[in-house]
Amino acid sequence: MTTVAAYAAPAAKAPLERTTIERRAVGEHDVLIDIEFAGICHSDIHQAREGWGEALFPMVPGHEIAGVVSAVGSGVTRFAVGDRVGVGCMVDSCRECENCKDGLEQYCVKGNVPTYNGIGKDGEPTYGGYSQKIVVDEGFVVRIPDGLSLDVAAPLLCAGITLYSPLKRWNAGPGKKVAIVGLGGLGHMGVKIAHALGAEVTVLSQSLRKQDDGLKLGADHYYATSDPKTFEELAGTFDLIVSTVSAPLDFNAYLTLLKTEGALVNVGAPEEPISLNLFSVIGGGKTLAGSMIGGIAETQEMLDFCAGHGIGSEIELIRAEQINEAYERVLGSDVRYRFVIDTATI
Repeated sequence: MTTVAAYAAPAAKAPLERTTIERRAVGEHDVLIDIEFAGICHSDIHQAREGWGEALFPMVPGHEIAGVVSAVGSGVTRFAVGDRVGVGCMVDSCRECENCKDGLEQYCVKGNVPTYNGIGKDGEPTYGGYSQKIVVDEGFVVRIPDGLSLDVAAPLLCAGITLYSPLKRWNAGPGKKVAIVGLGGLGHMGVKIAHALGAEVTVLSQSLRKQDDGLKLGADHYYATSDPKTFEELAGTFDLIVSTVSAPLDFNAYLTLLKTEGALVNVGAPEEPISLNLFSVIGGGKTLAGSMIGGIAETQEMLDFCAGHGIGSEIELIRAEQINEAYERVLGSDVRYRFVIDTATI
């Protein structure tokens, strides 16, 4: 066991505070990672405030982890001390079910083990990346290519793969018209990746406040959804719409923007139920779908793709004592576009 410093929420909705946690001893197939940077994801806030249901406390959030290997178990074959690595939203799965065998560990039939707010196979609670070190089975560690600096790579471990996976699955690329709903931590990665894949990219945002940013990031078009004319003008336009927002949308209105047999995929997870008229889907043979991160192999593929295209997250680097302030700023949409904690300040 190793005692490390961390930032934890002691109870639901309580401010995060500096504390210490225990990391398990490095086992045969484990990798010990000195964490250098940890991204702040909106889902950290949802869970620390029990927006998605009952949670485990004390909670050390953080599933956008970038660091350097400092020790490996005797059976580790994929990594060596000094390697630049990342850990995303899960640290284990059953590895035996059909989904795990197909590289879809995020959809493990028995449930994957989340990086935090979960229970590991040892029966102990999992603690995330707002900490100095983490021990993870090598099967759930990915390599960060040399072309990516660790600070801008950290958010790729959630925000990057969350957008890459549906864009690839629904064949975003040349000749396809793709809309990204929301230009935040997830959405700005969607714009960069969809553009790099060769799609024609449109941002659908509440206002035109971030229009200049959107176009610089790779969007071809930018529309305000607060303007009713947007829905008239863009009716029947898109092959694929990816919604990154965590507020409930008027899905019936957004579905009108799809071409026949187009898909509206949700990666943002509102806390409230949605309302849907099924004729919005039936008429036009449209698909309303969801997507959750990606498997380990696909996450590595995404990192390699981003390195090859010079894609990192747009970040604001903060000190650990600024975490609570950063949470409030995320809720106020006051970040461009991802807060990343310098874990040396923990």
